[in-house]
Amino acid sequence: MTVLALPTRRDEAWRYSDLAAAETLWPPAAPQRHGVAAGESRAIVLLADEAGIRDHHVTLDAGATFTAHVLALGGSLNRISFDVTLAEGAHFELKAALLAGSEETVELVTRVNHAEPAATSSQTVRAIAGGHGTTSYLGQVAVARGAQKTDASQSFKAMLLDRTATANAKPELEIFADDVKCAHGASVGELDRAALFYLASRGLPPQQAKSLLLQAFIAGLFDDLTDEAERTWIDAAAAAWLEVLA
Repeated sequence: MTVLALPTRRDEAWRYSDLAAAETLWPPAAPQRHGVAAGESRAIVLLADEAGIRDHHVTLDAGATFTAHVLALGGSLNRISFDVTLAEGAHFELKAALLAGSEETVELVTRVNHAEPAATSSQTVRAIAGGHGTTSYLGQVAVARGAQKTDASQSFKAMLLDRTATANAKPELEIFADDVKCAHGASVGELDRAALFYLASRGLPPQQAKSLLLQAFIAGLFDDLTDEAERTWIDAAAAAWLEVLA
């Protein structure tokens, strides 16, 4: 049995990680594998609320769809990765919220391989970090030769609650086809002081006002969950954690 070597900073996917924390979690569990047959659809909801290294390998046959909703919060190192390969006409959708406080590191690493024509992918990531917390998103979209009519997008927005908090973003495109539509964007900011003042003027305590604005920042990521129980579960977990961060 081959034991995986510990990662180093030379590995781009681990550049911003907490390697000391990774050592305590090594070796990681075997990747979870998701295969979706042609024309079929599958959706997962992942709540990661403690330290761990969680790898997912996704293979989509022609016309298949895979949707992932992710809420990752807390842990010395809370790392989630997706390695996705799309056949012709397949679609991959990822919506994720990353929440880190204190000395926590929460990170999402993705590689989406558009191997055949007319496949689509969309990644929407929102991150909030407070204290000495760190959030990281490293997202790579690779478009193979011949994978024409690819349509891929990445959106990352981060909110920093303290000057000691950190947000890392590295969206990346690797394109070998010439008839594609690929876009990515990343931004890092802080809470709107005018909005905080407005809420305070309406009688809301500062902590509650901050919590409401943070909930609004990640609102919409989980609204399309069709299972009411899952949506309530995710919303409650996020709201509880945001109250602590605020």
